Amino acid sequence: MRMTPSTGNVFRDLGFPPGEAANLRLRSMLMIEIKRHIQDEKLTQKQAAERLGVTQPRISDLMRGKIGLFSVDTLITMLTHAGLKVEVRVKRSAAA
Repeated sequence: MRMTPSTGNVFRDLGFPPGEAANLRLRSMLMIEIKRHIQDEKLTQKQAAERLGVTQPRISDLMRGKIGLFSVDTLITMLTHAGLKVEVRVKRSAAA
């Protein structure tokens, strides 16, 4: 069996171009934080939707991991509606 080291980004490892892989990774991280908040607060999907400013079907999509249905902007807005602070860091890549 041959093993290939990970790049640290599963989406890149799956063959997505670097920019798309970075965007998918960021969206997945934001979705995980929203899902964690909903679970920690023991919210129903209806309660979460009201708190996050979206519909219940949108919460269902999020809980089911439908990453393609959410933009970074939408996810950040949902996090701020939840009362969570979002910080962004930008670093130069090793290739730069």
